[in-house]
Amino acid sequence: MRFQWLMCLLLASIASAQAPPPAPAASAAPKAEPTAPAAPAKAPDSKVGPNDAVLTVKGVCADSSMQGDDCKTIVTKEQFEKLANALQPNMQPAIRRQLATAYSRSLLMSAAAEKRGLDKTPKFDEMLTFARMQILSQELSRALQEDAGKISDSDLESYYTKNASSFEEATFLRIFVPANKQIASPKPNLKDEEVEAQQKAGQEAMKKLAATLRTRAAAGEDADKLQKEAFVAAGLKGTPPNTKMEKLRRNTLPAAHSAALELKPDQVSEVISDPSGHYIYKLVSKQTLPLDAVKQEIRNTLSAQRYRDAMQPFQGSNAELNDAYFGPARNPAMPMPPRGAKPTPQGEDDQD
Repeated sequence: MRFQWLMCLLLASIASAQAPPPAPAASAAPKAEPTAPAAPAKAPDSKVGPNDAVLTVKGVCADSSMQGDDCKTIVTKEQFEKLANALQPNMQPAIRRQLATAYSRSLLMSAAAEKRGLDKTPKFDEMLTFARMQILSQELSRALQEDAGKISDSDLESYYTKNASSFEEATFLRIFVPANKQIASPKPNLKDEEVEAQQKAGQEAMKKLAATLRTRAAAGEDADKLQKEAFVAAGLKGTPPNTKMEKLRRNTLPAAHSAALELKPDQVSEVISDPSGHYIYKLVSKQTLPLDAVKQEIRNTLSAQRYRDAMQPFQGSNAELNDAYFGPARNPAMPMPPRGAKPTPQGEDDQD
């Protein structure tokens, strides 16, 4: 996110001809003389030394008395990599080339803007102040993410112990009974209430079938056979779903179905119903994943939670907006008014 915002700021400034952000220290002309241009599409050449030039921008120089080809800014490998690593560590070569192109044009445009005195305007000062706040905000976010990622082994073990049930993994045989029954040859010209009655009758029939299949599954009948019967009874064509479901955990099951993980091997659940249909689970086996297998998962969970907690004080709860100036808060689901539409003053009656 941080790199995307900074790159968008740099690249968008070129595309829209906006004043670019201030050039970093690398823009000052160094002592070293330029070597052959180094802008390969492949990985950077290891033979390029830290003081060798990787980018030469003609027409921009620190000494205003220099003219023509003598006026140029040279960026060394060390200087360019400081910029690249500040934006994104381990930046890919293709992105480095894009950055070099964007940087060179921003350098030219910013120099031209300074000649016009655009950096001396109140508008520039306001934009610079806001850009500084944005960059500092991104840096704080990055620092908070790094802090949140510092998870100790004892933290991992503690979370694993307290949430052992979350790491249970089970294999089930699951029978699905559709909620509705397809009518093979519906009668023509039925009234709405007749159609509704027919649908309800079909739903009741499928509900009763689910209870019957559950009893038969508990008695040991083959789950695949029962699944086929459910599809035939529902009037569905095609291949029924596979009843065997492996490596299911609480976070991969619908919340209403998590009770299936409380079953013992060979035990069959009660019928679990939702708008899509009726479900019958039979537990085949269950195990608790070892800590080593879920360390990274726990690390990600704790890191994300700690980052959310660290960001909570900055979520706008301390901000008080003057509704007389900004207008009332808009419900996120509320559509934006049409462009050019004038708000109706409060208390004013609509006129025909």
